[in-house]
Amino acid sequence: MAIDAATVRKVARLARIAEPEERIEALAQELNGIMTWIEQLAEVDTDGCEPLTSVVAAGLPMREDVVTMGGDPAKVTANAPKSVNNFFVVPKVVE
Repeated sequence: MAIDAATVRKVARLARIAEPEERIEALAQELNGIMTWIEQLAEVDTDGCEPLTSVVAAGLPMREDVVTMGGDPAKVTANAPKSVNNFFVVPKVVE
């Protein structure tokens, strides 16, 4: 499918996007490139691949639930811009 300047103007108008006239031709070329990539996807052999409609059925790897002390506080706050007594110091946001 070839996209010309008239199609770009129509889509821009429908999307309520103001594009300068000198940019229309460049957009048409970019959109044609995108359409070429989409056509390449149609050439991929997907026979035997189950369609993915949801990731709900996919299981997540579980780790053992272990209580820890949270690690070394000095290491945790080492890269903080400012810390006092192993606590992060942040600007006051509530008066």
